[in-house]
Amino acid sequence: MSDGTVPQAGQNRPQLWVDHMEMNEVIRQRRADLGMAQGDLAAKVGVDRRQIRRYEAGETQPTLPMAKTIARALGITIDELAGDETHRVDLTGDWWACWQSWKDGAEVINPHEVRMTQRGDAVEIVAVTRGTPLEDGGYMWRGEMRVWDNEILMGWYTADEGAVRSKGTLYFVLHQHGIHATGRWVGLSYDGPIITGWSALARAEDEVVALMDTLRNDQNASTP
Repeated sequence: MSDGTVPQAGQNRPQLWVDHMEMNEVIRQRRADLGMAQGDLAAKVGVDRRQIRRYEAGETQPTLPMAKTIARALGITIDELAGDETHRVDLTGDWWACWQSWKDGAEVINPHEVRMTQRGDAVEIVAVTRGTPLEDGGYMWRGEMRVWDNEILMGWYTADEGAVRSKGTLYFVLHQHGIHATGRWVGLSYDGPIITGWSALARAEDEVVALMDTLRNDQNASTP
């Protein structure tokens, strides 16, 4: 893993989703949040658009099998579809990422800005501008991750430029309030097909650099 990029202004801190709504309101709001038309949702779950309209109007409720299908299509749990109160961390916004990588055997620590967009448990992460020239090992990239139990982020990344072959996996442990994350990347890099290094995510550059310093120092302290 190497470099990244610079997005626009975003949220200062992740938030926890805490909502209580009726099922018809959940379907309508979640569909709108995803930019889906009623016809789009109907096609995904295999019913007529008029049936989705009836669900959203509260005229009728879906059967349990249909509710499960709708929940999957909307990227939420069946409990969330039912309107139960939820406390899911929301990671959408502008972040700083920092990766420990290598070029020609020399360590590279490169903080840069990224943007994350969360839909349900799925999180898209995208480098917005280049922070380091391509010839120095930097590249545009993107990835996808999933939030597990509000504590783990797992996923993949790949270079977003044809001239760069870098790609691999991501694993992060989230802070309990979702304000930062630390972990590792493993993948194809400039120095070989199976390279790994520390990684961190935070809302500010000084925070992400401090997290990376802690990871590296802890590793050095544990090395005989």
